[in-house]
Amino acid sequence: MILHCSRKLAAKLDPVSPVPLEETNPLGSWHGHLYTVDRRQCVMFCHDATRFVLFMAGWRKAQFAELGNKWFPLLFTAALAKIGCPDEEIRKVELALWPVRYDTATDRSVQGSMRIAQQDLDALLYRVPDVMLLDPLAAACHVNDRPARVHGKVVWPDRAMREAVARFAAQGKTVADLLIEDRR
Repeated sequence: MILHCSRKLAAKLDPVSPVPLEETNPLGSWHGHLYTVDRRQCVMFCHDATRFVLFMAGWRKAQFAELGNKWFPLLFTAALAKIGCPDEEIRKVELALWPVRYDTATDRSVQGSMRIAQQDLDALLYRVPDVMLLDPLAAACHVNDRPARVHGKVVWPDRAMREAVARFAAQGKTVADLLIEDRR
């Protein structure tokens, strides 16, 4: 899986490729952005194809080293469970998330979707006294239950992600088989 990082997020991660990486993961790639709310570092992730958004606040330096191996998979699989994906599909997805690679090749369309999602999150944060009190799963459900545009086509991120996960799980192939096919 590839995480296309904003400049702010790329400065916190290591190693980040300055050249675009080729996607080999059947689940597709994500964009990541780091921003500050109430002097807390917050990370937002957005799936390129479905515009499914994840948000987590209160990042510290040590957590950035474990972003791809620990925090992103935990947050993503928990969000999938929250939107109603079956456990067997979530287990298949969890296996397909590794290895996570980082680059700085960003897509303006995805960044625009992230900007709109950030505005929605800011409105949600207005009702919470401290950003650290915002439940990341509740935020994901709130932000993904709205229409978004993917290259001119209207999608509902939560529904699109459920469909993508179901298609991936229904292929009946192992993750290794899918990765080998993508490399050919």
